[in-house]
Amino acid sequence: MPRERSAPHRILVRLPNWVGDALMATPALRALRRAHPQAEISVTAGAPFASLFAGLGSVDRWLPKEGRGARALWRHSRVLAAHEFDWAVLLPDSVHVALAPWLARVPVRAGYARDALRRALLTIALAPPRLDGAQLPISMVERYLRVTRALGCADAGPELDLPVDAGAAERIAKRLARVGVGDTEPLVVVTPGASFGASKLWPPEHFAAACTGLRETRGLRAVLAPGPGEEAVAHAIAARAGAPALVLDAPVTTLAELAALIARAKLVLTNDTGPRHMAVALGTPVISLLGPTDPRHTAHLLERQRVLREPVECSPCHLKVCPIDHRCMQRLSPARVLEAAAELLA
Repeated sequence: MPRERSAPHRILVRLPNWVGDALMATPALRALRRAHPQAEISVTAGAPFASLFAGLGSVDRWLPKEGRGARALWRHSRVLAAHEFDWAVLLPDSVHVALAPWLARVPVRAGYARDALRRALLTIALAPPRLDGAQLPISMVERYLRVTRALGCADAGPELDLPVDAGAAERIAKRLARVGVGDTEPLVVVTPGASFGASKLWPPEHFAAACTGLRETRGLRAVLAPGPGEEAVAHAIAARAGAPALVLDAPVTTLAELAALIARAKLVLTNDTGPRHMAVALGTPVISLLGPTDPRHTAHLLERQRVLREPVECSPCHLKVCPIDHRCMQRLSPARVLEAAAELLA
């Protein structure tokens, strides 16, 4: 017999696919944990997330996310059925994400529904936020909390959660020591990439000028931490910035190591991407450079952040590649980064 919604024994949460969005879902995970402390909470997400969130108090179990194709989807649904979940909290909006819990006959399936098919797969279907018929951009933290509220779970605070793995911290300390970085040397961690697409990328020459300026005005040594495939642009920035800027790319840092590096830093300089939210979760001051994306999606916990944008008429466009001159990022000057750093580090 299905259990009552108010007393789930096993809860499945399907996390978003992006690191930043997954971090912005941690207040919703915490709300579930506080409302149902005896329940087993399982999270399904991409493999790298398991190491990033290892030790998170609101998660008991990690499951691989559903694969593509009918056979993979059926196998995943059988895994979910074997766990006998009472709730499935589905934070991504796609129909694909909702299919396996529906096939597994999870009694309560909650999430947003933008179309009739997704709505049919859910037992609690929330309408996406809208105002006067148009989509209303709201903070992703608030968006996910609306799902847990619909399940009767009171909020447990808006803060983001990110544990720092002790092993990852030790590896980062050793890597920094090997390249001559002292334990107390003040660092600015720079993440110059963005998985979303080229439209989010601040120009390398701007990054380099900002790194030089932060060294001269704030005494910060730049440590560039590229993701896979971003090594070349990181080295181009370091070459322009000159010594003592360095690149950690042999190998590139894991997500857990990047979290440890950010926790060690005085400042983070990043495009609008996952490391921004890692810094927010860890309490490290962060300067985030926005161009094509709407800042309202990430407008939360802004006290230790500076979100820099240029008021151009075509932003936000949410395009992966700029079809014109990339003015939203080209016109965003390094001088503004130095001003923001002075405010954050005063």
